[in-house]
Amino acid sequence: MRRNELNKKKWYCSDPHFGHDNIVKFCNRPFKNADEADEIILRNLNERVGPGDQLWLLGDFALGHKKLDKKWLQEMFDRLPGAEQHLIIGNHDDEIVQSLPWSSVAYMAEVRDGSQRNYNTLFHYPMLTWNHARRGAYCLFGHVHDNFLGTRNCVNVGLDVWDFYPVSFDEIEHRSKTLPMNKHWHEVEPGTTIFGEQIDYY
Repeated sequence: MRRNELNKKKWYCSDPHFGHDNIVKFCNRPFKNADEADEIILRNLNERVGPGDQLWLLGDFALGHKKLDKKWLQEMFDRLPGAEQHLIIGNHDDEIVQSLPWSSVAYMAEVRDGSQRNYNTLFHYPMLTWNHARRGAYCLFGHVHDNFLGTRNCVNVGLDVWDFYPVSFDEIEHRSKTLPMNKHWHEVEPGTTIFGEQIDYY
């Protein structure tokens, strides 16, 4: 799926795990339980995402026994902000999550955004290379929670590494400058650079 809508503000996040008590323990989230985590994440989403904006959620919307309650799941979805809510399917997004009234549902999307107006790849998992990577396009991912921030052009947008806020592409580009180069770049994209930078692989 490819989206070319530069006139709409876009926000990115991944892995809210709404309703999932165990994720608080597994990832040392600074909350007492899933109920508190859910409320704070929803507050943060609504604080940033405007009524005309797009929210791109890169997987793992909800998990745990609460997800089986269709009324609760719909209520959580209805509290998402923005004019559009898009789901990139994660490993925990089964049919009940995918059947919510998302603006789009896909395993992968190319979304135009950023200072270079590239089509950037959105996927639940980190990748080594992707379409237009050698032309300056980014990959945005989640799944790994706080285990890996990413590399210079492949950035983790998971809520665990952004203080539980969604992020804009300006923020993503700013963080990317602090991340290490992909040490496998010379293998997967030989003879190219990342954003025109000299790459020291060794």
